[in-house]
Amino acid sequence: MMYTILMSIDKYHINEKDIDSVLNFLKLTDPENATPEMAIALLEYLQEQIHDLSHSNPELLAEMYEKFKKEKKPSN
Repeated sequence: MMYTILMSIDKYHINEKDIDSVLNFLKLTDPENATPEMAIALLEYLQEQIHDLSHSNPELLAEMYEKFKKEKKPSN
C-alpha cells in the first residue's frame, strides 16, 4: 500500500490550477505574500515535506492516508 502512495507523489507535477488554488488561499490568509512565486514555493515545500515523511515516518503517512480515505467516503 505504501508503494502506491509513493508512486503517486513522484508523478505529481505542479500545474496552473494548483497554483491558482494556492494563490487564492494565500490571498485570504497572507495577502502580503500572495504571489504566484510564493504559491509555487509553498506547493514545492509541501511536496518535499510529504516525500520526506514517506522516508522518515511512513507509518504516519499511512495513518494520514487512512484518515483522508475515511473523510473522502461519501456519506449515505
